[in-house]
Amino acid sequence: MPAIAPGSATAEAHPNIALVKYWGKRDEALNLPCVGSLSITLDRIRTRTQVTFVAGAGADGVQLNGKTSESARVGAGLDLLRARAGVDWRAEVVSDNNFPTAAGLASSASGFAALMLAGAQALGLALPPGELSALARRCSGSAARSIFGGFVEWARGECADGRDSIAHPLLDRAEWPLAVAIAVTSVAAKSVSSTVGMRRTAATSPFQGAWVATQEADLAAARAAVAAHDFARLAEVSEHSCLKMHALALAARPGLIYWNGATVACMHRVRELRGQGMPVFFTVDAGPQVKAVCLPEALPAVAAALREVPGVLEVIECGLGAGAHLVAGPHA
Repeated sequence: MPAIAPGSATAEAHPNIALVKYWGKRDEALNLPCVGSLSITLDRIRTRTQVTFVAGAGADGVQLNGKTSESARVGAGLDLLRARAGVDWRAEVVSDNNFPTAAGLASSASGFAALMLAGAQALGLALPPGELSALARRCSGSAARSIFGGFVEWARGECADGRDSIAHPLLDRAEWPLAVAIAVTSVAAKSVSSTVGMRRTAATSPFQGAWVATQEADLAAARAAVAAHDFARLAEVSEHSCLKMHALALAARPGLIYWNGATVACMHRVRELRGQGMPVFFTVDAGPQVKAVCLPEALPAVAAALREVPGVLEVIECGLGAGAHLVAGPHA
């Protein structure tokens, strides 16, 4: 019999947005990326997840945003924790997001970071952040980064078993506070998931080799910009990485078009603002939402300008957030 009893824990995690993008896997089973990436973790928008293990239950139960959900990835993630604890207990998982789910706002990153932290705590596993990052990566690649707050780098790694493909913090959010205005242009789930899109891109895009070959230079430039608090340099490399990733996906067969008309209009608006001297740049993940990253004093003007763009449903204003953390009390 295991030395522990079934327990319950609740954790919160925040989405992150990659400034130097992750796109493509060198090992799908282990979720090992073909390139490294660099991100910022957001505040305000979050996933809260409660995991309760139940001795004798026949199957895991998952509820997302108040609705019963079937997720093989949740079960697979919990299996990793169960194997470490030496138990076979099933779990009840109750999770909610206070932002649109599966719509290009990194809900899987925050969701699986919260799941793995809550699950580990409920099983009494005292796992270091690096190991939690590796476990979260197995569920969703970008979840490796949401274990940490502020500026984060996720290493590509070289080991076949993935033990060196983990994220680590680069700079605390308090050391260089940036702000982000998220222009939400659709709340619908994207028609092609990131996993499917990455697979198609790697198999068919003629730009895949160049994407991999140029990533280290982008990471080095972004890393140096973060260390120096050089906003202009970070803006240049981030927009370049964003557009390069989407060019890669657009050239797949069939091409992946994650943008809509409002997405493109927002990108033009951000560049107009920068041309007027405002410290702001854009980045867009696999979805239609535009994230305008700026210095905190520019946030009100940037958010107001994006709200005026036709097709923008709402603008969410964020700062930089903390890493995944436990919260007291029952799920709410």
